[in-house]
Amino acid sequence: MNLLIVNDAELEMLTIKKEVDWESCGIKEVFTATCVEEAKQVIKTQAIDILLCDIEMPGENGLALILWIKEMNYDIDSILLTCHADFSYAREAISLNCQDYLLLPAKYDEIGECVLKTSRRRKQRLQEKQLQLYGENWLKNKNESVQVQCSCSKTPKEIVEECTCYILKNISDADLSVSVLAEHFYLNPIYLNRIFKKEKGSNISQWIIHERMKLAAHLLENTSTTAVNVALEVGYPNYPYFSTTFKKLYHCTPTQYAQEKHK
Repeated sequence: MNLLIVNDAELEMLTIKKEVDWESCGIKEVFTATCVEEAKQVIKTQAIDILLCDIEMPGENGLALILWIKEMNYDIDSILLTCHADFSYAREAISLNCQDYLLLPAKYDEIGECVLKTSRRRKQRLQEKQLQLYGENWLKNKNESVQVQCSCSKTPKEIVEECTCYILKNISDADLSVSVLAEHFYLNPIYLNRIFKKEKGSNISQWIIHERMKLAAHLLENTSTTAVNVALEVGYPNYPYFSTTFKKLYHCTPTQYAQEKHK
């Protein structure tokens, strides 16, 4: 990690640079600047990770520099140095997400410890972010790869035929739905529904209902199973809902249909 010290008291700044054991703090290289304008030039040309900055300086102060860093979207962790225990400074430092706030004169080991804590937090945060991005990219690439593989190796008609086989095989599953099918076949649900409707003339939900009612009618006609059990067999644990759906298609209740067929 690289660190930038900003302090208009040049001798004090150079002494801090010399006396602190930066390597043990996780710092590879230390840059310096005596004013905000110099600091901005360093930030524009060097990869700075941590800023160790005095607040009170001629012209723009340290808080103005940190605000500029935030506005420019530089990913830099900031530590403020000040000779005055002014609460308004501390409050503004907190609002700018500064990592720490040190009162001068501070011991060199105290400065080093503060930088070490900041570098460790930064390293952990960057690792977590990298891991998250890796996981997101892995999932995205895997999903895209599977979809490309499916779309390249199978025609829409073949996909729909596999889908219908899966539906018929799992017709008693009450959770059977477009989203379940899309997840099973690693396809976008909108795309799957579109090609299904093109091949079958109805969307997946409608087709499932129609096939369930056809099977229910077959069971009611050819077995002595009760209508309640038939409802469960075709994926309807809620019998009143099953009965209403069946009646819309066959214009009678399941019980009436069975009685008519068994005369």
